Amino acid sequence: MDERRAKVLRAVVESFIDNAQPVGSQAVLEAAHLDVSPATVRNDLAALEASGFLMQPHTSAGRVPTEAGYRHFVDGLGPGTLEGSEIRQVRAFFAHAQGQIEELLSDTSRLLSDLTEYAAMVVAPSIDRDTIRSAQLVDLGGGRLLLVLVMSSGAVERAYVDVYGHPNLVAAASGAAVGSASGVLSDALVGKSHSVVHAARATGDPATDALVGAALAALTSDETAPRELYVGGTSNITGQFEAVSSLRSVLSVLEEQLLVVSLLRSLVDRGLSVAIGSESGVAPLAECSVVVAPYQVDGETVGSVGLLGPTRMDYSKALAAVHTVSRRLSASLGESEPSHAAVSTASPLRD
Repeated sequence: MDERRAKVLRAVVESFIDNAQPVGSQAVLEAAHLDVSPATVRNDLAALEASGFLMQPHTSAGRVPTEAGYRHFVDGLGPGTLEGSEIRQVRAFFAHAQGQIEELLSDTSRLLSDLTEYAAMVVAPSIDRDTIRSAQLVDLGGGRLLLVLVMSSGAVERAYVDVYGHPNLVAAASGAAVGSASGVLSDALVGKSHSVVHAARATGDPATDALVGAALAALTSDETAPRELYVGGTSNITGQFEAVSSLRSVLSVLEEQLLVVSLLRSLVDRGLSVAIGSESGVAPLAECSVVVAPYQVDGETVGSVGLLGPTRMDYSKALAAVHTVSRRLSASLGESEPSHAAVSTASPLRD
C-alpha cells in the first residue's frame, strides 16, 4: 500500500472510530490533509475497497473499515500514551491499593474500564503455577478451623474445616493438636505446587493426624477454588452495539469464565496484544476486539489484563491503558518493570 492510500485508510478508520458513520471522500480529504482532488480520494477509496480494507454498507454511503482495514491500522500504531490525568489516576490507584490480591485484581478491572469505557478483564495468577509460601491452621472458635495459604503470587487461599459432626475432630480442635497439625501442614505444603495432590506425614497422634486429614480434604474441595477472572465495567459497553442480539452475545461470553480466561491466555501465548473480530476465534465476538497484556511476578508471566469492546474501539488508548496497568500491577505484586517485548500487535498470519 502506498503512502497516500495508507493515509486515506487511516483517516477512514479514525473517523469511523470517532463517529460510527460511513466516511466519504470529502471527510477523508479534510482529515488526511491531502493535496489532491476529491476524485483522486474516491479512486483511492475504491481501490482500498477492492483490496478488502474497506467496505461500502450502502451504494450511496461512504466506506467503513473491514477487519483487514483495522488490522493494517493497528499494525501501524505505536504503543500509545495516556493523558497526564489518567497516568496520575493509575499511579494513585496502585499507590493506595490495599487488601488481598483478590480485591486488588477486582479493583484493577474497574480501573481499566474507567480509563477506557470498555469492559475490562483481569486473569488471576494460575494456581497451577503458584507455590505455597506459608500454611497455617487457625482456630476460629465455635468448632471451626481455617487453613490459610499464602501463595507465591501473593494470593491468599482459605479452606474452612468444620469439625462438628466428627467427634474425634471436636476433641482435637479443643487442644494442642491444632498447633501440632499446623506445623505438619506447613512442612507438607510449603514450597509445593497447589496442583500437586498433597499428603502429610503421620505423627502417630490420632488428634493431630485427624485434623491434618480434614484440612487437606477441605483444601482439595471444589468450594475452595479461587476465582480466575475479574470483569469490570460491563455496563460501559451496553451502548456500543447497535443490535441488541450482538450485545446479548457479548455479555453471555463475559459470563463464561473458562472461555474468557482461555482466550486471553491464548492471545498472550501467541504473542498477540490485539485480536480483531474473527481473530479471537470466538464466534459471538465477531463484532468485537480484544486488547490484552500480560503481567508478571518474580519475572514470570502469571496473568493478564484485557479490554473488550467493539471493533471500532480506540486502539491507541486501549493499548496504552492495558500496558500501563499491566506494568503497574506487576510492580504492585513484586516485579519492578516487566518486559512486554514478546507481545506485538501483529496478525496471527504473520506469527
